Parts: sequence; structure tokens; C-alpha cells
Amino acid sequence: MTALIAANWKMNASLAANEALLGALAVGMAFRPACDVALCIPAPYMAQFAALVSRLPALTCVALGAQDVSSQPSGAFTGEVSAAMLKDFACRYAIVGHSERRLHHGETDALVAAKAQQALAQGITPIVCVGETLAERDAGRTTEVVKRQLAAVIQANGHCISEIVVAYEPVWAIGTGKTASPQDAQAVHAVLRAQLAAASANASRVKIIYGGSMNASNAAMLLAQPDIDGGLIGGASLKVADFLSIVSAACA
Repeated sequence: MTALIAANWKMNASLAANEALLGALAVGMAFRPACDVALCIPAPYMAQFAALVSRLPALTCVALGAQDVSSQPSGAFTGEVSAAMLKDFACRYAIVGHSERRLHHGETDALVAAKAQQALAQGITPIVCVGETLAERDAGRTTEVVKRQLAAVIQANGHCISEIVVAYEPVWAIGTGKTASPQDAQAVHAVLRAQLAAASANASRVKIIYGGSMNASNAAMLLAQPDIDGGLIGGASLKVADFLSIVSAACA
């Protein structure tokens, strides 16, 4: 299975910073990586991304991704961005259910499932995030939590569940500098793999990527695990050298 390295810039961007970062990334991507690479950027900069790709041919191998998508197709939902709008920018991926959205915006499992459904309806691959808090981990509830979160998406999208990407992001490891050990991450990925296999005969097509502070120093060890098919990269994606190092590890 081809690995996927997806950058999540979060709320970090400006016209000038984006041009500098993408220009440097284009130089480093001249080797045409053997893995899939996506940049999930703030929605206001999608037009800039398209313009820069037209000037920087090395970036044509990089897919565009969104950091969120509405659970509604259109209508009176001020501030929301629909999947159809993202499709207008040739968006290939959309993150749904990121732990920061669940925490700060109260997103429920049902809402995340609906967002995945909207993305799939427009041919956009949802990157479905699941993961436990430190309290849930300490209580021995990791498996229960991630299976519940994924089950909601499977129930709503069972007919095309093989078209999603799953990102395991232990909440306690996001932005903290901590990370699950490769063995601990693999154990959760194996649970998710088995859950998907029980739901679809085509589950082997689903990439399960790790999103808990993967960086240049730990990427190779994490990616060596049999059920870790890539990474959802936060802070390290804003550092070109680090991000390219992770991409290289995924292509090894």
C-alpha cells in the first residue's frame, strides 16, 4: 500500500509565508516521492495554492486537502464550507473529526460521520480522525473510544467505507511533544484495521495513518509498523526540512 503523508497546517498561514514554504517544498519535492503527499491548508489560501502549483511543477504531485468540511451540502449555514465548494478547488482530502474540532467545537461522532458522508458524496477522501484523551487512556478505554468513533462513520458510510482514510491521533500526544511508542501505536492501528475488515471486504484499501506528533526523528520507526500507512503531520509540516524527511521515510 502506498503511504500517505498529509500535512495539517492548522491555523498557521499567510500569503507571504505560504509562498516561501511552498517554494522551498517544491525544491525538495523535485525527486517525485513514491508516496502520496497532501497539504491540508486553511480554506482562504486554496486559490493561492492552485496558482503556485501552476508556477511550480514539482508541486503537481502534492494533493490539496481541507482541514474541515460542512456536514450540510448548502444553505443558511454562515461560515461553513461545503464539500462542493472544496471540489471547485480540486480538493482531494478533507480532515474530519480532528481532536481540536471535537474539543473546541463540540463535534460529536454523528456530526463527524455526516461530514465524512458529505466529502465522499463529492469524491473527496475524508481523513477521519479518532483518538483518546489522556484520561481515557489511563482508564484503559483506548480501544473502546476509537472503536466507537470509527463505528459512527462506518454506520453512516458503510457502502463506501473503503474510500476513507483513518487517522489515529492520541489526543494526549498532539502538540505536546509526546508520542505513542511505535508498538503502542501499532496496537491501536491493528484494532482499527480489524474493525474495518469486519465492516467491508475492501477494508485492505483503507490507509490508517498516525497523527500523534510524528516528526523527523520518529517517523521511520512509526512507519515501519505493519498497520501504520503514513502520517498526519502537524507542527513538523511547517518546517520544510522536517516534512521532507518524513516524506523520505515514508518512501523508503
